[in-house]
Amino acid sequence: MFVQLCLYFYCKCLWRCLKFVVRKLTGRCELQRICYNTKPGAARTMKIEASLKGSKSKRLQTSVSVHPDAIEKTIDDIMELKRINSDINPQLGVSLQACLLQIVGYRNLIAEVEKLRREPYDSENPQHEEMLLKLWKCLKPNSPLKARISKQWCEIGFQGDDPKTDFRGMGLLGLHNLAYFAEWDTEIAQQVLSDSLQPKYSYSFAIVGINITDLAYNLLVSGALKTHFYNVAPEAPTLTHFQQTFC
Repeated sequence: MFVQLCLYFYCKCLWRCLKFVVRKLTGRCELQRICYNTKPGAARTMKIEASLKGSKSKRLQTSVSVHPDAIEKTIDDIMELKRINSDINPQLGVSLQACLLQIVGYRNLIAEVEKLRREPYDSENPQHEEMLLKLWKCLKPNSPLKARISKQWCEIGFQGDDPKTDFRGMGLLGLHNLAYFAEWDTEIAQQVLSDSLQPKYSYSFAIVGINITDLAYNLLVSGALKTHFYNVAPEAPTLTHFQQTFC
């Protein structure tokens, strides 16, 4: 334990010394080197995020969790703290802003997804009911639903007469994803539903969809989706990006 502790502090001090030497030799701080030497996308954003979080400056550490409206001010603070002339390095501010929008956006997306997951399905809420009925219409356009409480729901993979009981684990998030899939890519969603009814596959479309929502949620919260979102979202990743990933 003592040896590991010594090794940790040694490496940390060595790394800071190395950064100081490289800055003196190149005339550029770590943030500048990352922006100038790494292409836009996940590679650049994740390096910027790691650099800011690992900084000894509290102002830089907290820059990854600011409100989106404060990002421009945060960029100015970073440039001032790092003594970077924005007139000489105009592109640097643009690059940092894009990275921070992605970093902050990812955190906000987690909060938005978590809010939907915690919101229970409410059959008294017209918006919830409308979304559920839209799911049916998109998947079964030629089979009118005879009643709100019906055995027909089993045809699209729910476990009982009332789908609301199946949303307990993922809350409204499960319905949002299923409804988005059915509306955004209707033809493929209908084909997947058709396949689910074949003896060769035989799975419950809706229940599997809710389980995949659970998987996508856990990947998001763990940070495993950062690389994907930082590559596909030029700025802040949104709920739509999450739903498209589910699809």
